[in-house]
Amino acid sequence: MMTKCVSVRLDSLVSISDKAYKAVDFAGNEAIIPKSQVLARDYEVVKSDAWWISAWIMQQKNLQWSSKKTAWFDEKGNMQRVVIRHYKPEKKSPVTNNIINQLKK
Repeated sequence: MMTKCVSVRLDSLVSISDKAYKAVDFAGNEAIIPKSQVLARDYEVVKSDAWWISAWIMQQKNLQWSSKKTAWFDEKGNMQRVVIRHYKPEKKSPVTNNIINQLKK
């Protein structure tokens, strides 16, 4: 099963027990996040600490976050590459007469 995660920039992420973190964002908002929902650190962000956290848990928490940067993780915590395929419909020539005989009075 794949888990959708978002990259969340946090001021601090401190372990408070064997099963939970205390997260504080840059606005001072605090939330308790289960350790099972923090999948990895986002090393692409260089100006602050960012973490990959499950998207469904972030919707329930009062922290500042954005859904612009998302990724999918497998059961082992490895980031998966998602391939997006674009569909291009074939071009059709326009009809010269668009009168529908069944609807004609």
